Amino acid sequence: MTKLKRIPKFKTEKAERLFWLNVDSTEYVDYSKMEKWVFPNLKLTSAPITIRMPEVLLNRVKMKAHQRDIPYQTLIKQFIYAGLGE
Repeated sequence: MTKLKRIPKFKTEKAERLFWLNVDSTEYVDYSKMEKWVFPNLKLTSAPITIRMPEVLLNRVKMKAHQRDIPYQTLIKQFIYAGLGE
């Protein structure tokens, strides 16, 4: 087994996200020692909503989501977060 690299300390969550996006996590984590966890009573923390938008706009969002290989609802949430400056 090769020696794992040390995971650095991060000043922000954004710095940590950027780090994990750009490295091979198998160089830092031994996945063979992971435990399986189950959360049977976990409740959703999001609320379903209904929003009306032009079909043309929805189709554009769906195409962009497809290009990014993510669900279109996730992309809409990302746009909202970005619009709020978070």
